[in-house]
Amino acid sequence: MNKSSDFNRFLLLWSGEIISAIGGGLTSFGLSVYVFQKTGSAGSMALVALLAFLPTLLLSAPAGVLADRCDRRLLMMIGDGLSALGLVYILICMLRGEAKLYQICIGVFVSSVFSSLLEPAYRATVTDLLTKEEYSRASGMVSIAGSARYLVSPLIAGLLLSVSDVKLLLVIDIATFMLTVTCTAIVRKGIKTEQSGNAESFMESFKEGWRAITEKRGILILIIVSSVMTCFMGAIQILSEPMILDFESSRVLGIAETICACGMLLSGIFIGIFGIKKNFTGILSISLAFAGLSMIGFGLKENIVLICFFGFMFFFMLPFANNCLDYLARTNIEPEKQGRAWGLISFLSQIGYVAAYGGAGFLSDRIAVLRQVGVGRGAAAVIMASGALLTVTAIALYMFKDVRELEICTTEGSEDNVQTIDPEQY
Repeated sequence: MNKSSDFNRFLLLWSGEIISAIGGGLTSFGLSVYVFQKTGSAGSMALVALLAFLPTLLLSAPAGVLADRCDRRLLMMIGDGLSALGLVYILICMLRGEAKLYQICIGVFVSSVFSSLLEPAYRATVTDLLTKEEYSRASGMVSIAGSARYLVSPLIAGLLLSVSDVKLLLVIDIATFMLTVTCTAIVRKGIKTEQSGNAESFMESFKEGWRAITEKRGILILIIVSSVMTCFMGAIQILSEPMILDFESSRVLGIAETICACGMLLSGIFIGIFGIKKNFTGILSISLAFAGLSMIGFGLKENIVLICFFGFMFFFMLPFANNCLDYLARTNIEPEKQGRAWGLISFLSQIGYVAAYGGAGFLSDRIAVLRQVGVGRGAAAVIMASGALLTVTAIALYMFKDVRELEICTTEGSEDNVQTIDPEQY
């Protein structure tokens, strides 16, 4: 049975995600600058980023089960609405004087716990609303929404910090939650909520999600390799700010991050208009390899022009990689299992970020001490080494036959059910 498209409601939901991404980017930028100014440590910045990320990772699998058992749009509303609590706590601490590092860590951790409900429910809702032919286009648009966090937020935050302080950024972010919850509520009214009719336990749901991602060995290999890649890519995400702040102001940092993120916007628009039609595995490997080379160039010198150029190239490659990963996974997993599957995929593929956030910052501080240089050059050394390893891993990815065969299964599947190829044929 063919599924009809509901692209207009997807656009509304997507608009809410853009607003949410901009608000979250303001807070992320502001808190990073605040912590660096107070501590002068890349490790402290990395600790805040780790605690903001860890709940999302650890709770992604349970959130995926909930996305298949409960109302997905209601989960998104709860996650968006309650995630403001952690930011309110940080704001209150700052209004009373000065927020300590541990207080910021508590606030971002609480906010992230509730935000963890969003990702599996959001991805599964995209599947609910769209047809298979629209997945690639939608993935490009989702990349654009994600790029707003890096494209718009740093520029706005850098300018606002030059006339105010981080408290204003927190207030703006808290206010955006009401808008995103409203958008999701409108979408929820317009589509039928289908909940699972069985009463299977959470453990059974986890097992079902695990079977969904291991039925085809290519999916599991893709997830494992993705985890290795996120470790390397996490280095530039967490260390770019201390690297630049070590020799430039927060205003220049905001402008630089915006210029770099324009690469993601440009490629996201291209994919959103034209999509990717074939050779997903090859494009995935090539885009990640060039992203790694860009990381090497990013850390070469304390030259803001050079940094912006290679940063632009790094972000330009990400939507191509994300689109290919999304398409290969989405079209090889049964729709009714996608909530559980995406929860596990998010957990397994992003374990590498934990390693990067937990170790990259302190490693760069240690390198700076040993080499007797600024923390920025220590961060640059870690970024360059990670870029070299990412390039090697990306090239190795294409050597896996099972991953390439995922694309063959997609093209041979029927229009109504992409999961028609027997996994035992491998």
